[in-house]
Amino acid sequence: MASEDYKLLGRVSSPQELKRLSPEELRRYCDELRRYIIEECSVNPGHLASSLGAVELAAALHYVFDTPEDRIVWDVGHQTYAHKIITGRREAFRTKRQLGGISGFPRMTESEYDAFGGGHASVSISAAFGMAKAAELRGEKHQVVAVIGDGSMTGGLTFEGLNNAGASKQTNLLVILNDNHMAIDQATGALKNYLLKISTSVHYNRFKQRLWGILSHTPRLLRLCQKAGNAVKQGLLNNSNLFESLNFRYFGPVDGHNLNELVRTLRALREIEGPKLLHVMTVKGKGYLPAEHDQPAWHAPGRFNPETGQRIAPPPGPARYQDVFGETLLELARQDRRVVGVTPAMPTGCSMNILLREMPDRCFDVGIAEGHAVTFSAGLAAAGMVPFCNIYSTFMQRAYDNVIHDVAIQDLPVVMCLDRGGLVGEDGVTHHGVFDMEAFRAIPGLTIAAPMNEPELRNLMYTALQFGHPFMIRYPRGNGEGMPWRGEPFATLPVGRGRQLRDGADVAVLTIGTVGNDAARAVERAAAEGIEAAHYDLRFVKPLDEVLLDEVGRRFRRVITVEDGCLRGGVGEAVTVFFASRGYDVQVTRLGIGDQWVEHGTPAQLKALCGYDEESILRTLLANGSGKGPTE
Repeated sequence: MASEDYKLLGRVSSPQELKRLSPEELRRYCDELRRYIIEECSVNPGHLASSLGAVELAAALHYVFDTPEDRIVWDVGHQTYAHKIITGRREAFRTKRQLGGISGFPRMTESEYDAFGGGHASVSISAAFGMAKAAELRGEKHQVVAVIGDGSMTGGLTFEGLNNAGASKQTNLLVILNDNHMAIDQATGALKNYLLKISTSVHYNRFKQRLWGILSHTPRLLRLCQKAGNAVKQGLLNNSNLFESLNFRYFGPVDGHNLNELVRTLRALREIEGPKLLHVMTVKGKGYLPAEHDQPAWHAPGRFNPETGQRIAPPPGPARYQDVFGETLLELARQDRRVVGVTPAMPTGCSMNILLREMPDRCFDVGIAEGHAVTFSAGLAAAGMVPFCNIYSTFMQRAYDNVIHDVAIQDLPVVMCLDRGGLVGEDGVTHHGVFDMEAFRAIPGLTIAAPMNEPELRNLMYTALQFGHPFMIRYPRGNGEGMPWRGEPFATLPVGRGRQLRDGADVAVLTIGTVGNDAARAVERAAAEGIEAAHYDLRFVKPLDEVLLDEVGRRFRRVITVEDGCLRGGVGEAVTVFFASRGYDVQVTRLGIGDQWVEHGTPAQLKALCGYDEESILRTLLANGSGKGPTE
């Protein structure tokens, strides 16, 4: 970072130093901060557009409030890069999302300024209300602010928090709605339309500007201004204010890139007690034209040239699993009118946008509402449709009861596709999809499959369509193996049956999902070392192939299981229990993720750390290959 380019940025390493800047210096500081985020993200990718839109908001919050004594709870975490840099992590920002570096999301263990961790949406209001209530109970006077945005208002937890906090009229809580009309993709639903109606009413905004001209005078006038504004909104918009109905005092909307207005407004709101909501209008990608013009693409753009805006594409490789899903879903929808797609605000991320473009009436983006996505899918299935409900594995954790109560108990033909299964890499601990196999295999009547490659994903989707019962398919982030799949004829796979990929005499390797490809390479290398391993692809987490396992139990005394998930309660544990229940004398070595939280890094680095990459599998094979061999 050249000092002549960042004269003010280098002077600020804490909110206390930020407060020493004049209003004009604060404006220039934000310009430098935005430029620094762009330059660093161009070489070390991250969530760019959301953070660019929140630069002025983060600066104004730390300029006005006395952090860390005052608590700021950021929702999701996509919008926190400016916050991290302001709070002493300017140099560490270069290491974000790298192994051993700082997280891309707020982490309580990382900084005292990160009041609450955030990687999933819609948690900020509930958490901030808990902090505000604790301060009230302890007689403390510090402020608590929840900053929610990027579509998080559509989550049910948001309204649970608003409902509870609004009933506590004396608890001092400020909710800032950072409204950019976006999640990762364009925001959807009635709430988006409601907020748009508030923010674009010409008559209302003209009157509001006059009222907010006196905002900074006294808290008393502020309350009068707010009451008058509500009356105007009710009359001119012909609608009651949703937030006022929940006992929140509503202020706004205000321009989230006008620093003077933000600072003046926040200072005034700091003096008003009780629950209140400030509606702030921002532009996702603000200050960088490529990001403003294509906000979904620049949510997390990868590497790019900051001068030209040209994104640096990785070397061409096999199709991504998400694209195999998206293209196959469209093909199935063309063949079967019952097929529909459901996603909670991830049409681009899971490639359901392919179906959305061609058949928008059969594709439903329900907003960031995972539980609703599952139950809505159950309703569709109960009425004769076959919904393919695609939710990232880490986010499906939020819909666990919906899967049990609304899908599995009623034996409805919902196909749940879990993208990003396993270790996802740089997004880290809040985003790894490592619990799904362990959690969902306990549910009666639920079939769970994990493809080893692209054709298997395609054929499992076709199988699930024909099956007529609850069906879950989990697959990883990233590229496939390069196997041909486009235009290949569909095949119905036998449910609950695995397959033998290679025979051997010394040791058996049982794998589930795409880690089977790492194991296959390790098995080949072990053969060159004189160890002959039999390799079995289980294909199904549930039901397990008992015929295959009986064969393995009879033939081998040493077995290695490999899974891209938690060992505790996982597939390897289920296999071990099976052998014990049948009385087989088998020593099982289980490879996967131990009882630990896995931080951020590349998937290859993290697999190696957890001990189930190709090298780890090879070492385990060589160590176990001297066993007794087959008994028949």
